Amino acid sequence: MRILIVEDEPRLLELIGRTLRGEGYDVDVAADGSDGYDRARVGGFDLVLLDVMLPRMSGLEITMRLRRLGVRTPILMLTARDAVDDRVAGLEAGADDYLVKPFAFVELSARVRALLRRGGEAGGASLTVGDLVLDRSRREVRRGGRRTELTAREYALLEHLMKNAGRVLTRDQILAAVWPPDFDGGPNVVDTYVHYLREKVDRPPAEPLLRTVRGVGYVLGR
Repeated sequence: MRILIVEDEPRLLELIGRTLRGEGYDVDVAADGSDGYDRARVGGFDLVLLDVMLPRMSGLEITMRLRRLGVRTPILMLTARDAVDDRVAGLEAGADDYLVKPFAFVELSARVRALLRRGGEAGGASLTVGDLVLDRSRREVRRGGRRTELTAREYALLEHLMKNAGRVLTRDQILAAVWPPDFDGGPNVVDTYVHYLREKVDRPPAEPLLRTVRGVGYVLGR
């Protein structure tokens, strides 16, 4: 499961990230609203933890913009403002839950699990494209009923492509959604991992599902 944390307080960002990584989540981070919005709208996340008071773009504005774009990723808002009106404003903007600072990390973890369960129920526990099935609860991939072993990065790449099946994604979009923000390589790494995926899920006699759109990027689907 991939979680995006958008928080401008460095120490809190570090603590939340460390806690969630320790529980096995794949965590990306952003320290200002504009960067957080750009990452969230690309997609590929199962949950967004979003501070309300952020530089460059507030959490409320981010939430409203994402919902207008049709991004349905669950959002947990984090804020030091505990007035009822503030909580209502966040929920009406499109947030799914609201946690007031300071909070206990055990409560944060519980709310994260609850939202991920809810999101899984809404979006389905598995993704299917043709005879390719990705079981998100077991983190298993099968093609034509045959299980395929993937690395963590290959799995994340395939999950993102399957979530966006039929949609052409550029290398930069894939890089932003699948690789961590501190990755210092170029978009050519996407080509390398697409090649790895093809070797594992598109091997003959299976019909190729992963296609190159020359000059643009990649699309998954017949």
